[in-house]
Amino acid sequence: MRFSRVGMLGGLSLAVSSMLVGTVGGAASASLRASGPSNISTTSFNNSFTIMKQFKLLAAAGHGKVAAILPDTVSSTRYVEFDQPDITKALSTAGLSSSQYVVQNALGSDATQLTDAQTDISNGATVLLVDPLDSGVGAQIESYAKSRGVKVIDYDRLTLGGSRAYYVSFNNVTVGKVMGQGLVSCMSAWHVSKPQVVVMHGAVTDNNATLFAQGYDSVINPYFTNKKWTAVAHTAGTWDPPTAETEFQAIYTAHPSVNSALIPNDETGAPIITYLQSLHVKPKTFPTTGQDATLTGLQNVLAGYQCGTVYKPIYLEAQAAVALALYLRAGQTPPSSLVNGKTEDTTSKVSVKSVLETPKWVTTANMNATVIKDNFVPASQLCTGSYAADCTAAGISG
Repeated sequence: MRFSRVGMLGGLSLAVSSMLVGTVGGAASASLRASGPSNISTTSFNNSFTIMKQFKLLAAAGHGKVAAILPDTVSSTRYVEFDQPDITKALSTAGLSSSQYVVQNALGSDATQLTDAQTDISNGATVLLVDPLDSGVGAQIESYAKSRGVKVIDYDRLTLGGSRAYYVSFNNVTVGKVMGQGLVSCMSAWHVSKPQVVVMHGAVTDNNATLFAQGYDSVINPYFTNKKWTAVAHTAGTWDPPTAETEFQAIYTAHPSVNSALIPNDETGAPIITYLQSLHVKPKTFPTTGQDATLTGLQNVLAGYQCGTVYKPIYLEAQAAVALALYLRAGQTPPSSLVNGKTEDTTSKVSVKSVLETPKWVTTANMNATVIKDNFVPASQLCTGSYAADCTAAGISG
């Protein structure tokens, strides 16, 4: 070792080593202590982001920029309201300066997402967090990054046929199961005796939509098989709200007996619920589902037009992704305590090391203890106008 000669002086060796280790900004310190917090796991994160402060030494040891590229602002409001600020907060709290990271949104354009990735790499990014619009552009980005020695983490959506290092998301099969179980409970609670169900789907280009369907189909298909429920129709699938409304209206017009719908997220459900209200459908008579715990979705739950919504605390996903990125940026292997699962890339036929967070089903019964407590949606925004009385009835305050 470089300190062997000094080591002969005993205490002086310890003093020098300690001084070097304590110098956070120094190269010696970075090489000696380039590690994140001990025993980091998916349960280490919370909405205070305090755990990210313990990554400062790891951040100091790394090189290059971290670039996060989100997909759009249409499929869910989450990307603007939560992902972008939460990723930014995690990166800055971990000690990266604003010149060492960038968080972007492709605004629904494959070309923009690819160009952003290429530009980021040219500008010194060594790690990309990519939530691909679809697997096609995701695979292009990952191939380009790999050829330039840049690591990629799939964020929220898995790129099929990709070459990413890790995947960070919620357990999306569980998301679907939670949604299906929520619909089953709601059918009973709202006394729907002969469910005539429209089963809707997310975009076919999104692997998450496939996983959601795998989950909710496993719950609701037995009800169709034993004839307790009737599957009136399955839609082609989309994350575009106007298209989803058109799909639903066509089915409802052809089959006016429809009295329930499995809808895979709040954004596509919102115009459908507005349509049902325009037909004077009464509250708590037509069960629907949702996902992402958006303001509109939660208000539809309060009003009795949506059974519940799948709450995915984005701050957990954002911090886990940034933690992984900091390990990769410093040339370190993330600990097994953090990487808690594997996800199958069915195109590449490989098992992808994954960090999978756990979703929650939110209804009026636990809204105050989940989204309000986490300040995911403030009560001051939720409980306005006609929803004030609904909040009072549900015991929601904040």
